[in-house]
Amino acid sequence: MAVGPTTRRRQLGADLRRLRELKGLTLEEAGARVGISKATLSRYETKEGSVKWPAVDALCREYAASEEERLALVDLAKGAKIQGWWRSLADPVPESMNLMLTLEDEVVREDHYACMYIPGLLQTRAYAEAVHRASEMRCTEREVQHMVDIRMKRQELLQREDPPHIWCVIDEAALRRSVGGRTVMREQLRHLLALTDLPHVTIQVLPFSTGAHAAAVGSFVVLGGQTPELDVVYVDIIGGGLFMEKPKELERYRLAFQYLRAQALDIGASTALIQRMSEEP
Repeated sequence: MAVGPTTRRRQLGADLRRLRELKGLTLEEAGARVGISKATLSRYETKEGSVKWPAVDALCREYAASEEERLALVDLAKGAKIQGWWRSLADPVPESMNLMLTLEDEVVREDHYACMYIPGLLQTRAYAEAVHRASEMRCTEREVQHMVDIRMKRQELLQREDPPHIWCVIDEAALRRSVGGRTVMREQLRHLLALTDLPHVTIQVLPFSTGAHAAAVGSFVVLGGQTPELDVVYVDIIGGGLFMEKPKELERYRLAFQYLRAQALDIGASTALIQRMSEEP
């Protein structure tokens, strides 16, 4: 999978911090040596915002990085300016979606737990329209169609030459919740069955019979980066979502997903249950 601008930016921040700590310098000391403020260097290391490649070059020289590593980090700094496909849309993408789209455009895997709705990457258009129309924020039909267009465009991720692996544990409640009516739900369930034929899509069902389980807090996604330190967790909340990337937070959600996979039906039994539900009157 090609490395995108956000992965470059986040990898650059992690590497700059590692090199500085190996050199034994504080943010203030390192910044003073190359003529940038402590706040600016902190922003460089926290993987957010723009960077100036000459400053990265100077930092690498100050940290005594190898020539190979210096050139690689300068290249990362230059590549971090490239923008994603959604920046060219006629209608703007809501700010709350920018980070999700950016991260998802560059993942190598996604681990989903869904307890309310079918994960967005697996939704049919009719199902997605019904979800958006049910939002607590009243939207015009044009706004609904714009949001659904973005969701459908996101799904092209599944058709890439080198797609990420999508592993979904879907609560039985999400499968039985009638979104858009019976016709829409039957189409949605059959769509899930078709997606199970893709080698990079895995779907498990967490049945009601499991009872209490490891993710009673709600739906979440672990977005897997090129390396473990670039992973991010996204948790659904009203009004958008919460992103977390601290090691303890990541470990908690990774462990929860492992438990959910163990508590869910196996792949064959999950497919059979979805098949039966799609045939119900």
